Amino acid sequence: MTRKRLVLLGASGSIGTQTIDIVLQHPDLFEIKALSVGHNIDCLRKILAKVKADQVCVMEKQDAQQLSADYPHIHFVYGDEGLLTLAERDDYDVLVNALVGFVGFAPTLAAIQTKHNIALANKETLVVGGELIKRALHQYGVSLYPIDSEHSAIFQCLQGNRRQDVKRLWITCSGGAFRNKSRDELQNVTVEDALAHPNWSMGAKITVDCANLMNKGFEVTEAHWLFDMPYDDIKVLMHPQSIVHSMVEYVDHSIIAQLGAADMRLPIQYALTWPERYDFHEEHPLDLAMAPDLHFENPDTERFPLLALAYEAGKKGGNLDAIMNAANEAANLAFRQHKIPFLMIEEIVISAVHEAPYKQVNDVQDLLDADAWGRQYAQSKIEEYLN
Repeated sequence: MTRKRLVLLGASGSIGTQTIDIVLQHPDLFEIKALSVGHNIDCLRKILAKVKADQVCVMEKQDAQQLSADYPHIHFVYGDEGLLTLAERDDYDVLVNALVGFVGFAPTLAAIQTKHNIALANKETLVVGGELIKRALHQYGVSLYPIDSEHSAIFQCLQGNRRQDVKRLWITCSGGAFRNKSRDELQNVTVEDALAHPNWSMGAKITVDCANLMNKGFEVTEAHWLFDMPYDDIKVLMHPQSIVHSMVEYVDHSIIAQLGAADMRLPIQYALTWPERYDFHEEHPLDLAMAPDLHFENPDTERFPLLALAYEAGKKGGNLDAIMNAANEAANLAFRQHKIPFLMIEEIVISAVHEAPYKQVNDVQDLLDADAWGRQYAQSKIEEYLN
């Protein structure tokens, strides 16, 4: 495989640091030309001791100025414009988007429009603007490879088969930190409780989204856009062991599954090396002889209504997915800041989607308007609760 040049957005997060690990494992296959972090400057300094990037984006102007003095051989940029500067470079092959939230949409679109392939971990890109992204991929003739473990599993299970033979997709779900709790028990759970994911190591925002299945709803929407499947043919199965990462059912009712350890580095590497496979240094690879029994069951959407909401918003389309995401980002953050109780996240998100004025999405400005409406709505509910 020709050595791939990467731009890595979100280098200090969970996916970002694991991407760096893959790059360091395979220096003959990858190099990082540029990267971004947000506010975690200490982590950035540790990254720059290992990665020879020539351009770095940080969130704040003052951080960029200080770092420019400390690292005169690196060009520092900052803010949302800085992310676009990295995405629009012409001297790289793949944008690895490991940002969290709607902030990841614009750099993805910019990279596509400058004819770069995408390795996508930022699910909000497709949840919020799937139609615009699909249109751009077709227009500019580039490819998008999924990093999410569920979508990577589906992508792998589709290899060598005809898309017209696919009957449905099965997305597995560990159930997060609260998979065994009743609605009554969810009344008083804490931030620390929500962040105690039993299987995966992820960032705080996504871990909370897993605890109320908002993340799984986002993954349904993501699968709809990635694989051109109707929502009714995308099913979710609770699978607490997180060994079967997802499955594809074909018209003859044969089901092909992808199994593996709960290690995000595997789907990251596959997204970067497809259609080839390379050695992967895993300390604890899946040993089926030692694996626990595998259990599957249907999710309880009364206990976790945000999963049902994602199907509802996705089927209706328009600006509702963007509003759902924006309200969730605001409510999720408020919960992590100990401002609102856990169950109020879903109250805010559900009411935002149901009360929003429905509009078609024709361009990026429509998405920006929907995002602003969803955030303002959520913030008003948060302030009302606090007062």
